[in-house]
Amino acid sequence: MDLPIVTPISGHEQILYTIKTKNLSYKLSTASYHQRTWGAKQTAKYILKNVNCEAKPGEITAIAGSSGAGKTTLLEILAGVIVPSRVIGPVTVNDHPLNVTHFRTVSGYVTQDDVLFPLLTVKETLTYTARLRLQGGNDVAATRVSKLLKELGLDHVAGVRIGCESCRGISGGEKRRVSIGVNLVHDPAVVLIDEPTSGLDSTSALHVMLLLKSMAKNQGKTILLSIHQPGYRIIDLFDKVILLSNGICRHDGSLHCLEDRLKSTGHCIPHGVNVLEFAIDVSDSLHVEESNIESGESDHDANHVSNSSVFANAEEKYLSYANSLFKEVLILTQRFFYNIFRTKQLFAARTVQALVAGILLGTIFKNAYNNSNRANVQSQIGFFAFSLTFLLSSTTEALPIFLQERKILIRETSRGAYRISSYVMANTIVFLPFLLLVALLYTTPVYWLVGLRRDINGYLYFSLVAWMVVLMSNSFVGCFCALVPNFISGMSLIAGVMGAFFLFSGYFIPKEETPKCWIFMHYLSLFKYPFESFLINEFGGEKGRGKCVEGFQGVCLLHGDEFLRKLGIEESQKWNNLTIMLIFILGYRVLCFLILWYRSYRSPS
Repeated sequence: MDLPIVTPISGHEQILYTIKTKNLSYKLSTASYHQRTWGAKQTAKYILKNVNCEAKPGEITAIAGSSGAGKTTLLEILAGVIVPSRVIGPVTVNDHPLNVTHFRTVSGYVTQDDVLFPLLTVKETLTYTARLRLQGGNDVAATRVSKLLKELGLDHVAGVRIGCESCRGISGGEKRRVSIGVNLVHDPAVVLIDEPTSGLDSTSALHVMLLLKSMAKNQGKTILLSIHQPGYRIIDLFDKVILLSNGICRHDGSLHCLEDRLKSTGHCIPHGVNVLEFAIDVSDSLHVEESNIESGESDHDANHVSNSSVFANAEEKYLSYANSLFKEVLILTQRFFYNIFRTKQLFAARTVQALVAGILLGTIFKNAYNNSNRANVQSQIGFFAFSLTFLLSSTTEALPIFLQERKILIRETSRGAYRISSYVMANTIVFLPFLLLVALLYTTPVYWLVGLRRDINGYLYFSLVAWMVVLMSNSFVGCFCALVPNFISGMSLIAGVMGAFFLFSGYFIPKEETPKCWIFMHYLSLFKYPFESFLINEFGGEKGRGKCVEGFQGVCLLHGDEFLRKLGIEESQKWNNLTIMLIFILGYRVLCFLILWYRSYRSPS
C-alpha cells in the first residue's frame, strides 16, 4: 500500500515523544455522579480503571472500544484537556511528568466537533492558523498551506467557504479534513485525534489514515487516535491497539498479539469480520492481568496524592509564541474583519436598523425641543431614555458570533497559537469603526429632525456619546459571552442586567429615593452617565439655559438650567461622564480577558 510522502517543515527541530500511563484511573466526582443519577446514593463512577498503555514515536496507536468504553476520556487525559489533578496515576512524556502547558504547544488535538469559522474559505482557515503558529512570515505560511492542501486532498475546494447549517459550504468529510489540517499546520510532534474517520466515506477515511501513517513513518510523529468501527484496510495501518472495555484496558499491543489472545481464549474469528471489530464485541471475556480497581482503592488514593504533587511541582514553561503581540493583533484583526463583513445579515441589519430607527424616532419626536408651544418635559426626557434603550440593546444580536468565536479562541490559545490579550485588542479594533458607523447612522437623522441643540458642537458631542454607548454595550455583551455557557442563558442574563441598569438609571427612581442597599446599582448603571450627558448637552451651557423644558400656552414654566438643578446634575459632569463611560468600556474588556484566560488555561475541558 503506497503512502503519500510527507516531509516536515524545513528547519523544524525533530523531537520524538513517548507517552506512557501507569495504573491510570479517572472517576466522576461524587457530586457530579449523584446529579447524573438524580440524587441516588451510589459510589462514584470510574470512567477509566488501572489503564497501562504506551504510545511510541513513529507509530499509530489506536484506542478502540465500544461506545462508553472511555476512549475519548483517555485521549483527553493524554492531550492535557482533563485537569491532571483529577486523574489517578501518572502520565509521563519521555519519562518525565506531563507538563500540560508545554505539551499543548508541541501537540495537536483534533476533537470530534468541527469548530471552524463558517464564513472563511478552506485556504483562509489554514492560512490564518499557519500565520499565527509558524515563524518566518507569510511566505512560510503560504508554502505550508499549499502542501497541506494537497496532502489532505483539499486543493479542489481551497476557495470554498467552510459553511454551516444555514449557508452551503464544503461537505462533512472535507470539513473533517480541514479540522485535522488546522491541528497539523504547525507540524506537531504528537497528534491526538478523536474519531478521525467519523463522517468520512471509506475512500476519504483511508486517505486520511494513509496521511497519518506517512507522518508517523517519515517524521517520527507519535500519533494516537480513537476508533469505533475500523475497516480491514484501516486496521492494517495500526502499529498498536489499546482495547478498552468499561474503562478497563483489555489489550495493549499489536493486532497480531490480539489475534493470538483471542484464539487462546477459544474464540474463532468469523469470516468477513476483522480482528479488531471482533475483539471489541468480545472484549469483556479477555483476561485482565491488573487487579480490579475496587480491591486497590487505598493504593490509588496514595497514588493520587503523589501524582498531584508531581504535577504541582512540575516545572512550568512559558509559552513561546510564533509572533509578536503587534503582529498577532494585525492577523486577528484581519480575520475578525472578514468574519464580521461577511456576516451580511448582521452587517446589513445593524446599519439599516440604526438608520430606520433614527428616521422613525425623528419623525415621532419632530421639533419636540424646538417648539415652545409643545414643550413637554416628559416627552423630551422620554426621547433620551428611548434612544439609550435602543443603542444599548442593539448589540445583543452579536451574541452568537461571540459564542462561536469563544470555542475557537479557547482551543487556539490553550495550544499556544496566540495571546488572549491579542484577541481582545483585535476584537476592539474591528468594532470601533463599525460601531461608529452605526452611531452616526442613528444620530444624524434623529438629531436634526427632533430639533436638538442646533450647532455642530452639540451634534458632535451627541454622536460621541452615542458611539460610547454602543461601545459600552458591545464590551458588556462580549464580557458576558465569555461567562455564559450558551445562547439562551446569555440572552436571559443580558436582558435581565440591562433591565436592572435601566431601572436604576435615575429615569424612573431618583437617586435620592433609591434604597441604600441598591444605591450601588445606580452608579454601575450603563444608562446613568450617557443619560446625564444627553441632558447636559441639550439643557446646559449658554444656549441650554434659555431653552424651555416645560411650557403652557406660550409661557415657559421651566428652563434648562433650572431643570438640571432640579435633577441634581451639574454641567461639570459633561466630560467626567465620558471618562466614566470609557472606564466601563475598558473595564468590561479587561474582565472579558480575565474570564477567557481562566477558561483557556484553568478549565480547558
